[in-house]
Amino acid sequence: MSTVTVVCNLTLDGVMQAPGRPDEDRRGGFTRGGWAVSYSSDAMGRVFEGMGQQTGRSGAMLLGRRTYEDFAGFWPNQPDNPFTEALNRMQKYVASATLADPLPWVNSTVLAGDAAKAVAALKDEQPEQDLVILGSGGLIRSLLPHGLIDEFTLLIHPLVLGAGQRLFAEGSETALDLIDSVGTSTGVVLARYRRAK
Repeated sequence: MSTVTVVCNLTLDGVMQAPGRPDEDRRGGFTRGGWAVSYSSDAMGRVFEGMGQQTGRSGAMLLGRRTYEDFAGFWPNQPDNPFTEALNRMQKYVASATLADPLPWVNSTVLAGDAAKAVAALKDEQPEQDLVILGSGGLIRSLLPHGLIDEFTLLIHPLVLGAGQRLFAEGSETALDLIDSVGTSTGVVLARYRRAK
């Protein structure tokens, strides 16, 4: 069975909304977008390098509609960025009730219907292909109650925002075991957790 891993930028108070750009996600009147940029240094590079070393299995991305549309509007237009080729080449599964195939970004496929059922089927049907969720808070929160997320790689920033969408919804209950952690020169802690049995 494949493994589903969440990779997420977080503040100390659990906010995950709009880490990359001021205009990335203004839902709920959020005005603090771009909060992770000044801390980024080599953090994301180290995360993906570590993921590549952990497994020889192939990987695919699992995205919610909003994150997919944001990524598809940005990454294919970054020809000098080392992540662009890798992201273009990677299979991308998009959980959406509104999008339909064919999607504009190469190697992208819609997972129609109930997200939890579609991801559970994908885990069973593609056991050799691990899935990575980037961003996609709504998707993450919809999968958690069904036990479909196996691991979290969290980039925890030394920052408290006090507002914004959080990774774990109010009332969420998830027990995790720490697998590994390391700090960066900018104070970001890269922490890897596995769902407790």
